[in-house]
Amino acid sequence: MKKRKVLLAGESWMSNATHLKGFDQFASITYHTGADALIDELRKGPYDVTFMPSHEAQRVFPQSVEALSAYDAVILSDIGANTLLLHPDTWIQSKPTPNRLKAIRDYVLGGGGLLMFGGYYSFQGINGGARYRKTAVEDVLPVTCEPVDDRVEVPEGYVPAVAKGASHPILAGLGTDWPLLLGFNEVKVKPGAEVLATVGSDYGDLPLLVAGEYGKGRSVAWTSDVGPHWLPGEFIAWQGYGKLFGQMIDWAAGA
Repeated sequence: MKKRKVLLAGESWMSNATHLKGFDQFASITYHTGADALIDELRKGPYDVTFMPSHEAQRVFPQSVEALSAYDAVILSDIGANTLLLHPDTWIQSKPTPNRLKAIRDYVLGGGGLLMFGGYYSFQGINGGARYRKTAVEDVLPVTCEPVDDRVEVPEGYVPAVAKGASHPILAGLGTDWPLLLGFNEVKVKPGAEVLATVGSDYGDLPLLVAGEYGKGRSVAWTSDVGPHWLPGEFIAWQGYGKLFGQMIDWAAGA
């Protein structure tokens, strides 16, 4: 079976900690990745996943539609727009480089599949720092971004609500009893896009899962996380976890 080629960019970060022990102190730096469970689950199925951590994506994320077209689907997950806009040649050496947000837009319009998964540096993000509002990527998302910090923390948890009457390939075989989630990015649904699931009535039925078609391509927005902290271990252990994200990829890729 030919595997579907998927590029997942983002889902990595570094923490700088200062340890104080009486008179003495020292610093440590820790590297983290947030999509390990999802990548492992996808690789069990018909998906050839290339994981590109944020610090690598700044330098090596594809700069052209032709290079992006090597993939059936591209996932942006917890990676801010600046990381893709500011190639080191531009940031450090003041050289012009291709606008990779425009390349992503043109990739979708030409038939590619785009998925954006939520997080602190997705959509508009923490303190507005993800900055996808009014960009070329937003042009081909099924949602628009808020102009401010769009995070909604839900420490008590909410149960996703499958949209009433929704019948879509992404939802096939998943039922309506999904595990709870702990947060999401607030977005607005574009005209013509299809809401497949919401965050429930306690939070105004804001969109959780939205699908849309743009040009010859398709895109999907999942406004919560793919792993901790917004997506608890119980969701990862759910039998529908890999199926849900796999079917998002399949639909975006045009299956």
